[in-house]
Amino acid sequence: PSERLTVGFIGTGKFGNAYPLRDLLRFPDVQAVAVCDVDTNRREQARERVNRAYSGRRGYNGCAAYRDFRELLARPDIDAVVIATPEHWHTIMVVEACKAGKDVYCEKPLTLTLAESQRCIEAVRKYNRVMQVGSQQRSNIFGQFREACEFIRSGRLGRIHRVEVGVGGPSKPCDLPGERPEPGLDWDLWLGPAPERPYSSVLSPRGVHDHFPGWRAYREYAGGALADMGAHHFDIAQWALDMDRSGPVKIIPPEDPKATRGAKMIYANGIELVHGGESGCTFYGEKGRLRIDRGVLQADPAELIREPLRADEVHLRQSPGHHRDWIDCIRSRRDPIADVEAGARTAAICILFNLVYWKRRPLQWDPVNWRFVDDAEANTWLDRPRREAWPLPTI
Repeated sequence: PSERLTVGFIGTGKFGNAYPLRDLLRFPDVQAVAVCDVDTNRREQARERVNRAYSGRRGYNGCAAYRDFRELLARPDIDAVVIATPEHWHTIMVVEACKAGKDVYCEKPLTLTLAESQRCIEAVRKYNRVMQVGSQQRSNIFGQFREACEFIRSGRLGRIHRVEVGVGGPSKPCDLPGERPEPGLDWDLWLGPAPERPYSSVLSPRGVHDHFPGWRAYREYAGGALADMGAHHFDIAQWALDMDRSGPVKIIPPEDPKATRGAKMIYANGIELVHGGESGCTFYGEKGRLRIDRGVLQADPAELIREPLRADEVHLRQSPGHHRDWIDCIRSRRDPIADVEAGARTAAICILFNLVYWKRRPLQWDPVNWRFVDDAEANTWLDRPRREAWPLPTI
């Protein structure tokens, strides 16, 4: 028992309940000791699930349940936390967890603003925490993503000049009608830093549910379909291009002012990253093209990837599984496969694309200093207004 890592779960809706909680309950060296959710039904369902999983364990004293994440973070006996809330809550919870001495697993996309991305990196580094971002494709979930990145980094396609990422469009302002409140839901705490508005079951479904809620579409809470799957596929593009510690320098909107695809970014080395094309990532190089998606790994010509990687080519670290990798890294104190900066840089890609769709003008970006270049107006977009009780957290 003394070697068992204790974990608290913040956010026990569809995703948090179906994936992190499910996986971590199976690990013999991990014990879930607390769950937290602003919805009473989801919170109690998660607590009962944990209690059932450990019901035969000698000396088991039960799982605690909290409405307010700050109560869970205040427990000194919790080693690490999983954050599976809507995006508008991520940064506050990540920073406060780091300050409380907890290691962190946070679902993707990591952040909602550029200032938040920078703040998460600063917090994890300052407090020496191990943080994994839920970009599971790096752990080869759903396909051969690591192998695709190895082929590209090994030069099988020659110099890369263009990458197309086929994902959905930008987020939109929330215009949902108000509804009668959901009993047992702390709606004010669900909103947190987001603007005050009436309850909507599209944003927080009533009771326990088994679908992905619609908050992902609205910019007050998320980055739209562009960021939802984009946080997976732009992440693979960044990994393949060895850009986990950098980013683009120019973002250009599409020529059609109504288009929701076609924006592009340019890196300092001249590579173009385009929002559009076939699903997943398509890399274009001097010697041909390679497409990677869930269940798809194709090259043209096919000979480019027919031969296995040689010993002298690039071999990236293999993950034992995304949640397992996080637990192993908590013990070793090494960076996990999708560490905080990789997640923050991928989130920044999604945010920058959203910004050029909303503002419809080119942007010059400094990925080192996390600021727009000689653009006072654009630098007011680094963060967004927040309700007074929930400012951007300090570290």
